[in-house]
Amino acid sequence: MDLRHLRYFLAVAEEGHFGRAAKRLNIVQPALSMQIKALEAELGGALFVRTSRRVVLTEAGLLMQAEAKRIFEQTERARLTVERAIRGETGRVRVGFAGNAIFSGKLIADLRLFHQCFPDAELMIHEVGPQEQVEAILAGQLDIGYTPVHSKITASDLAVRRIGDWEIRVALTEDHPLTQHECLTIDMLAGQPLIIYDAHDAHEHLFITLTQRLGEDCHIAYRTGSTLSILAMAATGLGLAFIPAPLQQVHIPGLVYRRLIEPNLTANLVLISREQETSESVKAYLKLVSRSV
Repeated sequence: MDLRHLRYFLAVAEEGHFGRAAKRLNIVQPALSMQIKALEAELGGALFVRTSRRVVLTEAGLLMQAEAKRIFEQTERARLTVERAIRGETGRVRVGFAGNAIFSGKLIADLRLFHQCFPDAELMIHEVGPQEQVEAILAGQLDIGYTPVHSKITASDLAVRRIGDWEIRVALTEDHPLTQHECLTIDMLAGQPLIIYDAHDAHEHLFITLTQRLGEDCHIAYRTGSTLSILAMAATGLGLAFIPAPLQQVHIPGLVYRRLIEPNLTANLVLISREQETSESVKAYLKLVSRSV
């Protein structure tokens, strides 16, 4: 017994006539009669009572009709479920992000767009350090990462898409003498206690630039790997912090931001994923957000 036999059986049961059922199935009546007889022989009993004008279901036939309908309903559900999974409409996408990414607007816009287009797909969102994102993606613990550029993203199994570049801002207390200037230069920071973000090795470029330009007057007071910590330390007056421009939208009492005039110093954001991705939902995410870059 297979789905073809069940389809033939249901056609006869619903039409109540072999001729009409054969026409509906686009087969000849003798072939249909032979298939029904073979099905009855396999089951060991009659499914229909045949008369000269019509056929009527037996008690066993009524049971078979209910079960056959249930089988076809389940088959259709299975087909639709698999088709939706292939289109990426269901499944799970695990997204990791560095603290700065959430303030850029790109991360939230991408997540919102995917959720609107694929509401039945599960989104899992985690704050993960830049270098840890690479390890988690390659280990299959994350699918997508939003991170600044750093040395580990050169892994051969990783796909990298550049999605943003921003100027650097200096965060300092509102009563600091340098707030009288709308823009600052590196030379103006000589001798000042400085706070730099230390979550990934790309910020070594900032450190090298500062030390080369300021020499002995370069005073790195603190390094921190937390986005909110760097702002809190600057607001406390422990030093002047270097942050990506999108972070200036964070309002902290007593803290102000000034533009740093230094073209060679920028903050960036890339989207990383596995080069050979097998999840259809992750592929759908990448395809969708790539259009919005």
